[in-house]
Amino acid sequence: MKLTFHKKESEFDSKFEVTYRKTVAKRVTFIIICILACFFVAVYSATLGSYPISAGEVYDIIWHAITGQAQSDATAAHVVIDLRLPRILGAAVCGFGLAVCGTAMQSMMKNPLADPYTMGISSGAGFGAALAIILGFELVAGGGIVFNAFIFAVIPALVILFLSKFRKATPTMMILCGISLMYLFNAMTQLFMLIADPEDLSTVYTWMVGSLDGVEFSELGLILAITFFGSLYVQYMANQLNVMSIGDDSAKTLGVNVDKKRLIVLLVITLIAATIVSFTGIIGFVGLVAPHITRHIIEADNKYLIPASAVFGALLLLASDIVARVIAAPLMLPVGVITACIGGPLFMFLILRNNKEVWS
Repeated sequence: MKLTFHKKESEFDSKFEVTYRKTVAKRVTFIIICILACFFVAVYSATLGSYPISAGEVYDIIWHAITGQAQSDATAAHVVIDLRLPRILGAAVCGFGLAVCGTAMQSMMKNPLADPYTMGISSGAGFGAALAIILGFELVAGGGIVFNAFIFAVIPALVILFLSKFRKATPTMMILCGISLMYLFNAMTQLFMLIADPEDLSTVYTWMVGSLDGVEFSELGLILAITFFGSLYVQYMANQLNVMSIGDDSAKTLGVNVDKKRLIVLLVITLIAATIVSFTGIIGFVGLVAPHITRHIIEADNKYLIPASAVFGALLLLASDIVARVIAAPLMLPVGVITACIGGPLFMFLILRNNKEVWS
């Protein structure tokens, strides 16, 4: 009898191990496919524009730039490296960072509607930028649009942190607070837009919908550094986020200091999101769409979900940027318009599908 029991237990362990290996292989394969797709989409993006350049020439130009060799076509090299590459790398890095923020928010708040856009972080940045552009108001002399946007992006996070720390707010309450702040900042921004002159109005509008036009190599270093180190920390917290995603009470019984961990993670992802939005404007819904789609493909283990969502977010923004550049060529649409067209219907779908969970 004991021998039979041990045999069945051994068979169960063996089947579990095989299933687990298949699951891990599926997750790793998805990540690798997304990375390769990002590479090929980026190269294709570099070929698009009024100056025709083939994919082979793009590879050649980038290889010569990496190895320090002289470029065979200086004009093509200037177009690819100085004009197109900053935008492409900006799309990849910003998509990566926004997806990491969305994944962490959704896990620690146990809500699929959480992301930097719905939490009010992006709208706060937009309001700060509008103050600088329309009224010339700068919180720090010489700080300009970027510093204003960063500071006002942090304000919604501080309000939510206050609720978490002193009012013991539930994750649902935090999201509702973020959405209310989003509407408040949007309303104040639109109020200032009514008194803006046409030139400033155009600048604010482009900033409010999100664009990669202004991203330069000088800015990419800061965005990349903060996104990289912030994402490393979020990945380090993957197991904690897994526990937090099952609920605060369960997490506390397993020894996780939920309030402290949520506070630290929220600070980190606010820093990532605020930095990105400060340079690109409000690119909405990447942090909502990428984690949600990825979670349906590889399930919700944050050890794999965070990097998978990150590379999928990079791919999503790269692809959205291509659509923005070709759909109304030669006019280039702001990339935020495309991501909103994707994210808006999905956001409605999530509300309708998860209404009982969200309002419980």
